[in-house]
Amino acid sequence: TDSLCPVQEVLRLRQIKKDKAVVSTQSTGINTNYFTKFNLSEMANLEDNVGKITLVATGDGRIIVGTLKGFDQTINLVLDDAHERVFDDSKGVEQVPLGLYLIRGDNVACVGEVDQDIDNNLGLSNISAEPLPPIVH
Repeated sequence: TDSLCPVQEVLRLRQIKKDKAVVSTQSTGINTNYFTKFNLSEMANLEDNVGKITLVATGDGRIIVGTLKGFDQTINLVLDDAHERVFDDSKGVEQVPLGLYLIRGDNVACVGEVDQDIDNNLGLSNISAEPLPPIVH
């Protein structure tokens, strides 16, 4: 392993992590199909979401949806064709267009890929809910 370039070393360590996750679920008797399908080391890889519709929940309670264009080591995110989903307990969900949008990494609470088939059938204008509260430290 001394002669591996940094990229090869990262890939080797990811595979070790993946193998340990599967082995540990087998030893506990938990349904391994569930954990193999939703392996955290794969889910946490933002590179796979570049170019896909992504939802970001921010620390101040905002929900931003757009196409993930890029990110850096501090999880600063660049979204294109972004819009904010503003929830209201009486009016439904309003979608405010933002265009090209940068979210600072220290304000990112959660990131996930959006299933467009499900998202298109939600009927957001008919959904009413209170906005998310901000994270309190």
